[in-house]
Formats: sequence, C-alpha cells, structure tokens
Amino acid sequence: MTELIPAPRFITYDRAGRVRLDEGTRLEAGPGTEGVARWLRATVGAATGFPLPEHGDSEWRIELAIDPALPPEGYRLSLEGRHRLIRGGSAAGVFWGAQTFRQLLGPDAFRRAPLRPGQDWDLPEVTIEDSPRFPWRGLMLDVARHFMPKEGVLRYLDLMAAHKLNVFHFHLTDDQGWRIEIRRHPRLTEVGSWRARTKFGHRASPLWDEKPHGGYYTQDDIREIVAYAAERHIAVVPEIDLPGHSQAAIAAYPELGNTDVIGTSVLSVWDTWGINPNVLAPTDNTLRFYEGVFEELLELFPSEFIHVGGDECPKDQWRQSPTAQARMRELGLADEDELQSWFIGHFDTWLSARGRRLIGWDEILEGGLAEGAAVSSWRGYAGGIAAARAGHDVVMCPEQQVYLDHRQAPGEDEPVPIGFVRTLEDVYRFEPVPGELTAEEARHVLGTQANLWTEVMEDHARVDYQAFPRLAAFAEVAWSSLPASRERDFADFERRMAPHYGRLDALGVGYRPPAGPRPWQRRPGVLGRPIDGPPPNR
Repeated sequence: MTELIPAPRFITYDRAGRVRLDEGTRLEAGPGTEGVARWLRATVGAATGFPLPEHGDSEWRIELAIDPALPPEGYRLSLEGRHRLIRGGSAAGVFWGAQTFRQLLGPDAFRRAPLRPGQDWDLPEVTIEDSPRFPWRGLMLDVARHFMPKEGVLRYLDLMAAHKLNVFHFHLTDDQGWRIEIRRHPRLTEVGSWRARTKFGHRASPLWDEKPHGGYYTQDDIREIVAYAAERHIAVVPEIDLPGHSQAAIAAYPELGNTDVIGTSVLSVWDTWGINPNVLAPTDNTLRFYEGVFEELLELFPSEFIHVGGDECPKDQWRQSPTAQARMRELGLADEDELQSWFIGHFDTWLSARGRRLIGWDEILEGGLAEGAAVSSWRGYAGGIAAARAGHDVVMCPEQQVYLDHRQAPGEDEPVPIGFVRTLEDVYRFEPVPGELTAEEARHVLGTQANLWTEVMEDHARVDYQAFPRLAAFAEVAWSSLPASRERDFADFERRMAPHYGRLDALGVGYRPPAGPRPWQRRPGVLGRPIDGPPPNR
C-alpha cells in the first residue's frame, strides 16, 4: 500500500519483503515526540487493537526521533527489518511521517476499532524522504453561514491532518451569524449567534428553511479546538470580519452601524446571502468595541496571524453618513476606499503592537495596503501579484480555482450548483505561484488555501461532498513538489486515489463519488447559480 496522498518527494523500495506490525510492537518516543506517540496510540493503536507500549520484550519496534538536519516539517520514514524509524526535523515533521506510516498500513488503519482482532499488519520495506513545498497549507471553513458544532470542527482538523494540511482558517463571523463568545460583549452571541430563518439554496431561490438556525463556541470550546489542532501541528487562524459582513454584530449592538443613515435598531441577523449594505461605522466607539473583541481573541488564539476580513464592504452608507464624511475630512482622506484602508490600518497597528500579524482578503489593497499586512488573494491572482510585488506576504486562494463551494461537474445532478465547474483534475492542476512573479517576489507566497463557504452547505454531509475528493488533490498541490500544471500526471493521481477512497470511507467522509452524486447527495429543485464556461485565469 504505497499509493500515498500527498505524493512524497522520494520513495525507495529497499526489498521485496514486508515489515510486520503485531501485538508486541513497541513504540519508543524520543525527546519532543511524545505527542506523536500519543496520537499513534490513539489512532493506529485503536484501529489495530495493539497497545504499542513503550517498553516490552518484543524486538519489533517503532522509533520516533527529531533530527535537526532535516527540514522543519520534513521527515524520513524507514521501514526495514525489525525497526520502523520515523525521524523529523521537528515534532511536526515526525507527525507528518506518522501520517504516512498510517497510510502505508492500508484503509483499515483509519477505522476506530479493529475489524479482525489479533491479526498482524504488514508494511512494505521502504524508505521515504519528504518535506512540504509550502509552509502555509490551509483550509478555510465558514461556520457563520451554517454553524458546524464543535465535534464537526474537530473532525475536520483530523481530516486536515490526514492530508498534511497545517493552517485552519476559522471564519467565525459574518452577516448571518457571530460564532464566538466574547464575554465583555455578551449580546454578540445572545442576539448575533442565531437567525429566525434561512434561505435554502442561492439567494434567488424562493425556498426558505423556516426554523431558527444558530450556535456558537464558548471560549472553552475554542481553547479545546486550538489545543486539538496544536496536537496535530495545525495553526488556527481566526477571522473576525470587518468593516463589512457585520450585520450580526450590528443587530446585537446597533450603535456599531451607521445610525445617521439607517435605523440600525431594527436590523436582525441576516437570513439570506449576498453582499450586505450594512457595514460598521468608522467611529472611535467601533474601534474600541473591536479592540475589546480582539483582546479576548488574542487570549484564545496563539497564531501569528489574525484575519480581519476586509472584503466586500459597500461604501454607500459611508458616502451618505455625515459622521463618516467628517472622519474622512479629519484624516485628510480622498475617498471611501482610503477610509477602509485607514480602518484596516488601525487594526494592523494594534495587532503589530501585540506581536501579531494582520491578514485580510485582497480588498485591503484598495486605498493603500496597510504596512505589514498579509493578503489572502481570492479574486484571482491579481491581488496576490500586486501584494507580492509590493513586498507583502500572500496566501493564494483564487475563487476560480480553489473555492470548493463551486460545483464539481456540469449537469443537473450536482446539488445546488454554484459557480464554475471545478473538477478533481482542475484542482490538481492548480498552480499557486503566478508565473508573472520573479523568484524574489515569489518568496512572498507563503502558500495556498482552499476555501469552503457554506451558504448552500446546511450540514456536515454537504460540506463533505463539496470538500472531497477535491481537498485531497489540493493537499497534494500544497505539499508535493509537482511539475508545471500541464505536465502533472493526473492519471497517476487517480490511480493513487483508488485506495484513498477506501481511507475516506473508513473515516466516514461523504465524498462525491467519481461517477457522480449518490441519490441522497442530490438536492433536486433547489436553485443554485452555475456559471458556464471556463473560469478566468487572472
């Protein structure tokens, strides 16, 4: 079972023999690898039924060790004779090697209990040397449009780890819901975490789900999620969206909105989709309010980056607002784009003073890019190219390539079809680094990220369907050193996917089968928004 995903850099078959894993196999954890040993006992130990003790009489053993000569996330996995050695440049590297070890055991190693208790497990005699292409290999999950309970989030962290993805972008707030407890502002969850009803399908759909929808994570839930991710060497980057996508916050605290333009006290948490005109007022009160939010956020999330959104902020209310216009005159700003730049720049300075880095969607380029900010380039490649050329770090996540809410195939069977067709092969051929960048500019590309926006994903089964199997292809793009897009061997990837579907089955993932959706995965009669033709590549 050497059909690995993502593909490793080097694999050598030492002999035609097999290496055994049996009930007496010991697991020896060198300094710094104890967490990986716990993970192996909890997963491989559960699937095999083997205790994997640290001490014992058996000559068969798995040895975990850190080797500083290897790249930080790199590993060397050697299966030969009675020894199975996993070395990594750090604990993260050892962990990624352990993920490969699990894949080599076969799909049944991804189950929670042994199917045939007492059986021995065989592995090929191989040596694998591997390390990732990018340090940022991300997945964005939108839990604001449709809430995913904590157990579902923990499950997705496990799925990310199984694919060697290491950044979880946690989209926690939007017009349709506020999903994190902020103790100094309790109405954000008392009011902002639920809505009375929900549009079913695209916003043009006549269908409604008339029951209330909502939920939020307590601060202890967040601590658990962050700790669970850290055990899997995944950084959690929280997103608090501002100054747009903020109606849930304004519904909870009407003074945050442009009260001199509209009656914000009548606003409720939004129940449909699209770009909302109700945005935050550029006042000192708003700044102090969100500084309080971020103060609590920084206590919960140790990540280097904090995402502030910054996307899709209509400026109409600011144009009509005497307060906003007075703020522009006070600051000497030429237009409302510069006002948004000032807004983002305030939090860039605030976060930098506390040892963190701001990242936002590529609209933060408009009106001048905040100094020190990084960019999530989503509207194509152009924003990322501009940011990298200006010396700013970039995460490439162009909508036309790696928005996994976009449909996977043409045809009427695809459930609630949104956007361009993005097949498994399309995602596999995605190239994160634009060819227009020089080598020096390309160093600012931290990596890449796939995004799951959940307007038409009402539960985890719909999220699974949209994510998989394309997330497996994306993981290989993010990890492996692949040739140029057109030269990639998609047939080989499909061959390796055959056993990988078995792993996904064992993990209970409701992926889209290669032949098309199963009957219960379809949503007949629910309106989507398909876009015909190939997506723009710019």
